Amino acid sequence: MKEIDLRSDTVTRPTKGMLQAIMGAEVGDDVYKEDPTVNELEQKLARMFGKDEALFFPTGSMANQAAIKLHTQPAEQLICDKWAHVYNYEGGGVSFNSGVSCKLVDGDRGMITCEQVEESINPPDFYHSPLTSLVCLENTTNKGGGACYDMNEVKKIRKLCNKHGLGLHLDGARLFNALVAKNEDPKDYGKLFDTISVCLSKGLGTPMGSVLIGNKDLMQNAIRVRKVLGGGMRQIGFMAAAGVYALDNHVERLSIDHKRASEIGETLADQAYVEEVEPVETNIIIFYLKKASDEAGFMKQLEKNNIRISNMGQGKLRIVTHLDYSEEMHQRFLDVLDNIKL
Repeated sequence: MKEIDLRSDTVTRPTKGMLQAIMGAEVGDDVYKEDPTVNELEQKLARMFGKDEALFFPTGSMANQAAIKLHTQPAEQLICDKWAHVYNYEGGGVSFNSGVSCKLVDGDRGMITCEQVEESINPPDFYHSPLTSLVCLENTTNKGGGACYDMNEVKKIRKLCNKHGLGLHLDGARLFNALVAKNEDPKDYGKLFDTISVCLSKGLGTPMGSVLIGNKDLMQNAIRVRKVLGGGMRQIGFMAAAGVYALDNHVERLSIDHKRASEIGETLADQAYVEEVEPVETNIIIFYLKKASDEAGFMKQLEKNNIRISNMGQGKLRIVTHLDYSEEMHQRFLDVLDNIKL
């Protein structure tokens, strides 16, 4: 029985077409900025979002950490949701790498409002508190179950940041899921955010890599920060080729992942053992069992069927659909969910 791994969209393997692109890539030394395929990927994404420059990073966490470093000075503060990836899942890098603290906002499914941002800004003349210098948003939200920001709310936040002289960074780890789900234009994001990180190894299915995108005024020191963080790479064009291939072939198909996620959510909602299924907008399903004590039994029954999902703690279970999750797997998984006894 083939394993069904729905812990994350990072578990995918390169497709045959992607492998061919990797093996056929023209490469050079990217530390010297002489890798033509990396340059192609960076230029492609900069154009896509209407920005001046882009820089390839080995991981999304490093791209986010570099952006925070570019926007802030030590002892300053950024504003983000309490569930933000930059706060919860980047190893404390905000404080370690930039000497910056986080003002956490109690948002809705990982999304914060303009009003909440305004309430969180410290008075710049009150030297007892950290100087607020940056707002970080996440789209789609990870712990928020793949929720997508309303563009009108982002516009309000942008206007507020302009008023107070704050930077605005987007952790766009799953931004392409949002773009497909809401039929949005990447350039609209480029107009609103100072910096944007996009991950290629989640929904787009590459083995590794994220890209930080922005304009020259901020990005001029990005390569120096990447070097300090240990992110300088050599013939990385092999992985950049996977990114170019993914952008050309794997974006529109994200709608398939979204459809399957929605069907899983509907199936879970029909089960007597499920207490709640959070709204499903993209490829992430967050749900809760009626009894927390049933979690071990539930996970064991999935394990018997060679199915893996994530337990995020505090009763929160997560399923993520992806490129390697086939229709055959999907139908088998739905059948298993229908037949679980707790």
